[in-house]
Amino acid sequence: MDPVTLADSPTITPLLAARYRWATVGMVSLVFLAAFEALAVTTIMPSVSADLDGRAWFSAAFSATLAASVVGMVAGGLWSDRTGPRLPLLGSVAVFAAGLLLAGLAPGIELFVAARFLQGLGSGAMTVALYVVVARLYAPIDHPRIFGAFAAAWVIPSMVGPTVAGVVAEAAGWRWVFLGVVALSLAATVLLLPALRTLVDNPERASVATAGRLALAIVVAIAVVVLDLAGRSTAAVGLAIAAGALVVVLVAVRPLLPPGTLAARRGLPAVIALRGAIAATFFATEIYLPYLLQEHYDVSAWLSGATLTVGALGWSAASAVQARMGARLDHVTALRIGAALLLAGVAGELVATALILTPFLIGAFWVLAGAGMGLMFPRISSYVLAASTEREQGGNSAAMSIADAVGGATAISLAGLVFTSVGSAADLGAFVAALTLTTGVAVGAVLVSRRTA
Repeated sequence: MDPVTLADSPTITPLLAARYRWATVGMVSLVFLAAFEALAVTTIMPSVSADLDGRAWFSAAFSATLAASVVGMVAGGLWSDRTGPRLPLLGSVAVFAAGLLLAGLAPGIELFVAARFLQGLGSGAMTVALYVVVARLYAPIDHPRIFGAFAAAWVIPSMVGPTVAGVVAEAAGWRWVFLGVVALSLAATVLLLPALRTLVDNPERASVATAGRLALAIVVAIAVVVLDLAGRSTAAVGLAIAAGALVVVLVAVRPLLPPGTLAARRGLPAVIALRGAIAATFFATEIYLPYLLQEHYDVSAWLSGATLTVGALGWSAASAVQARMGARLDHVTALRIGAALLLAGVAGELVATALILTPFLIGAFWVLAGAGMGLMFPRISSYVLAASTEREQGGNSAAMSIADAVGGATAISLAGLVFTSVGSAADLGAFVAALTLTTGVAVGAVLVSRRTA
C-alpha cells in the first residue's frame, strides 16, 4: 500500500483510551440501566399491581412508557438540534431518574403509571441525546464499535435482568428495583460529566425533529394512554372510546412514517410496517408470560423471569447466526423466516396456555419467538439504511424507531383492553384472549413480510 495512503488512513481509537474512556463508561452504563429497568418491570409488575391494588392498570404501566418514549425521541432530537446534546442528555437523565424515584415511592397505581410515563419520556430523549453525543465525540471509524457496545449493554440485561429483578423483589421488595437504579443512573451521569465538559456544541437543525412532529407525537402518546384506559369504562362506552383513540393513533402517526407504511406498500414502507408489527407481537405477548406463570403455575417471580431470559438467548443466537451468514442469507428471506418463527412461538404460547401445558413449554416457545426477532431486527435496520439515500437515513431510522414504539404501545393497550374485558388475572381465559390477539398480530406480520421484496 502507498505510504501516503497509510498515513491518511483513519486510526481506530480504543473505546477505553483516554480520549473516550469516561464517555464510553458513562454512556454504556446509562444504556445498560435503561435496558435493565425496561426488562425488570416485566418480571415484577404482577407484584406491583397486586401490592398497589391496580391489576386493571397492568398494561397501562407498559403502554404509557412506550408511548411517552415517542414524545421523548422527537423532543430530544429537537432540543439537541437547537442547543447541542449536553443539556438534553442531562435533562433526560433527570426525568428518567425522577420517574424511577416516583415509581419506587408511589403509594397508588395511578401515580405509578404516571411515573412510568416519565421514565418513557426520559429514556426516549436520552437515547437520541446519546447518539448525538457519539456523533460529536467519536470519530466516524469508531462509531460501529461504540454502537456495538450499546447493543451489548441491551443484551446483557435481557439475559440477567429479569431474574435479578425477581430476586431483588423477593428479598427486599419491588420498590428497590426502581430506587436502586436511581442511584446507579446518577453515578453513571457523574462518570460522563468529564467527557461532556470537553464537548463542543454544534447545533444542526434536523428534518426529523420539528415542533409539528413533536405535536403529533404528543397526540399519539395521549391517544395510546386513552386507548388503554378505555377498559375502565362500561362495555359500550369503553368500546367507543377505544375505537376513537385507535383512529387518532393511526391518523397522528401516519405523517411520522414514510408514505405507504400503514398500507404496507411493497419495499421500504412494508419493512418499517413490519418493524411495528413484530414489536407489537413480541412485546404485547412478553408482558403476560411472567404474569401467567406467577398466577396460574405458582412460579416464583425470579424463576418466571427466566422465561424472558431464554427468549433473549434465542434472540442473541439468531442474531449471531444471521450475522455469520451475511450475504448468503438475503434480507427478504431472513424477514420471512423470522416472521414465521415469531408466529410459531406466539401461537405456541397460546396453545400451551389454553391447554394448561407444562410451564417448560412456555419457555421453549419463547425461544422460538426470540429467534424470530433476532433474525429480523438486524436485517430490518440494514434494509432501511440500504434502501435510503444519505439524506434519508436519519428520517427513515427515526421512522423505524417510532413504528417500533407505537406498534408496541398500541398492541399492549389493545391486549390490556381485551384482557380486562374477559376477566381478571385469576381467569385463565383473560390470558388466552390476550394471546389470541397477539397471535393475530403475528399472522399480520407474516403477511407484511411477504411484501418486503
